[in-house]
Amino acid sequence: MVGSKRWKVGLLYVLAFAVLFVMVFPYLYMVLGSLSPWNEVDRKLIPSSLTLRSYEWLFQGGEDVVPRPWLRAFFNSVLVTSASTLLMLVTAVMVGYALSKVPFKGRQWVNNAILFQMFYPSIILLIPLFLIVRYFGWYNTYWAMILPKAVNLWAIFMYTNFFRSIPDELIEAAKMDGAGHFTIIRRIVWPMSRSITTIIFLFLFMERWVELLWDMLVVNNEKMLTLNVLLAQMFGPYGGYPGPMYAASVLLTLPILILFLLFSKNFKEGMQFILK
Repeated sequence: MVGSKRWKVGLLYVLAFAVLFVMVFPYLYMVLGSLSPWNEVDRKLIPSSLTLRSYEWLFQGGEDVVPRPWLRAFFNSVLVTSASTLLMLVTAVMVGYALSKVPFKGRQWVNNAILFQMFYPSIILLIPLFLIVRYFGWYNTYWAMILPKAVNLWAIFMYTNFFRSIPDELIEAAKMDGAGHFTIIRRIVWPMSRSITTIIFLFLFMERWVELLWDMLVVNNEKMLTLNVLLAQMFGPYGGYPGPMYAASVLLTLPILILFLLFSKNFKEGMQFILK
C-alpha cells in the first residue's frame, strides 16, 4: 500500500516537472538564442559560447540602413504601460467603491451594463475609439495610447466584488468620525485591498504591456513606437536577424517576470481570495 502511494506521488512529480519544462522551455530557448553567436542561432540548442552581440546591436539602433530606436521604444512601453495601468487602477477603485458602498439610483443597472460589456467583443469598439482619438487631436501622441485604456471593466468588476466583502459597519463608523468617501478609500478600503490589488495590477500591466494592435493604429511616429510594435516590425527589414529578435523578446518579457517575482507573496494571497 505504501509502495503504491509512493509510486503515485513519484508519477505526479514527473508529470509536474514535464509540464513545467514544456512551459519554461520556450523562454529558455529565447534567452539562449539572444546570447548565442549569430551563426549558431536556431542551429544549436546549446550555444558553444555566450555573447551579448545581439543586445549591443539593439542598443546601438540596429543596422545603419534601417536604424531603430530600441531603447526609446522600451522607454515608451514603460511610460505608456505604467500610466495606463495607474489610471485603470484608480478608476477601478473609485467605480468599484461606488458600486459596492454608495447607494444610488440605477446602481444595479450599471452593474449589469458592466457585466454585459465584459462579454462584448472589444474589437468592435476599435474604429469608434480611433475616430474619437482623431477628433480630439490625439493621433500620434502618448494620450492616444494612454487615455483610451484608462478604464478596465474587469478591474472594476473585481474591486466591486472585493469591496462588498468589507463590512458596511466599518464604513459607517468611518463616516461617523467625519471621514469622506475619498478618505475612506485612501485609509480603509485601499490598504485592505492590497492582495487583490496585486493581482489586478499584474494582470492589467501584462495586458497593456503586450498590447499591439491599438498602438500600431494610433501612432506611426517612429520615436513614439512601443517595443511591441517595433518588435513586430522586425519581421520585415530584420527578418534575417533572429538573434536581436530574441534579445528584444527577452527585454519585452523581463519587466513582467521582475514584477511577478517582486509581488509573488501578495499574488498568492490575492489568488486565494479569488478562488474562494
